[in-house]
Amino acid sequence: MKKLFLYLMIAVLTACTEKTQKQIDMPYSESDFESEIKGKPTRMFTLKNENGMVVTLTNYGAKIISVYAPDKSGNLADVVLGFNSIGEYQEYGASHGAVVGPFANRIANAQFTIDGETYNFPVNNGEATLHSGPDSWYRKVWDFEENENAVVFTIESSDGEFGFPGNKKAKVTYTLTEKNELKLDYEVTTDKPTHINLTNHSYFNLRGEGNGDILNHILVINANASTPVIDESMIPTGEIVDIRGTALDFTSPKAIGEQIDADHPQLNYGSGYDFNYVINKKPGELAFAASAFEPESGRYMEVFTTEPGIQLYTGNHLGGKEIGNSGEPYTERTGFCLETQHFPDSPNQPEFPSTLLNPNETYNSTTIYAFSVR
Repeated sequence: MKKLFLYLMIAVLTACTEKTQKQIDMPYSESDFESEIKGKPTRMFTLKNENGMVVTLTNYGAKIISVYAPDKSGNLADVVLGFNSIGEYQEYGASHGAVVGPFANRIANAQFTIDGETYNFPVNNGEATLHSGPDSWYRKVWDFEENENAVVFTIESSDGEFGFPGNKKAKVTYTLTEKNELKLDYEVTTDKPTHINLTNHSYFNLRGEGNGDILNHILVINANASTPVIDESMIPTGEIVDIRGTALDFTSPKAIGEQIDADHPQLNYGSGYDFNYVINKKPGELAFAASAFEPESGRYMEVFTTEPGIQLYTGNHLGGKEIGNSGEPYTERTGFCLETQHFPDSPNQPEFPSTLLNPNETYNSTTIYAFSVR
């Protein structure tokens, strides 16, 4: 009887494993991410948990390639908009899935001043710098260290690289937990005063990448206020404005598409949602920031962060020229971003929480993307 029971258990475990393998049909392999960029090797890394969830990463830009999460029937699908090879990440949008730094989002007039000295940066968004310019950390090959359930990416950025002061050392740790949480821990040090603002720029579609738009996703953002922008430049005015009762309000569950085309000045500037929300939380507290629910699949994602803000971007400028993992083009509003961050243009906005990092200080930040079903 004991032998029979043992054989049955092995058969059940084998069947479960085969089912999981059949559910995940990755359109790429490790070899597609083995390359060399400026003398440094690139690789793909895979994190798995006991629930069958799978996350793939690459050290090119410390990017998330894919997140395979279960739906309400237990079927896995990739919920991140990504590409099939290092070559495609070089050809297409560099920000997809990337760690953005040294400074995420916009810096007005592509400059800031520290202690009377003005630093200038590449202009790549009107007259501003967006995401530190066109060739920042998301186009660099990071060093790596693999742990049992985590991958640690590190990079050193010299004084003056991309215009930013200070010799900087950055570390980003991706951890996949048994609670279906993808945890991102950021750490930066510098030997000279500088401004630091890191985020991850993954595009999500909880129906599965390549499966249409994201307008039916039900969104909640734990924010009563936002930082409005001046005009189409998307530079903040410096104000913090209560948005409750407006088309920008997600304090109660609302479909992304419900008011995305409303005749609201801010939505007109952004061609949809592309705004920083001021999270209702204490400074430095790890707290709930946002959630997204996709009714057809039942997938539910929650975002927790220590950051004071979160940028909702609804893929308004995805033009269809980028071909995703499933072979489908990434067109307008086929993915959304929830980028945890300090506020845009903080170095030039004294009323915003400071992003200044001094020597002998350490920048620490944590964000968690938690996946479940409803």
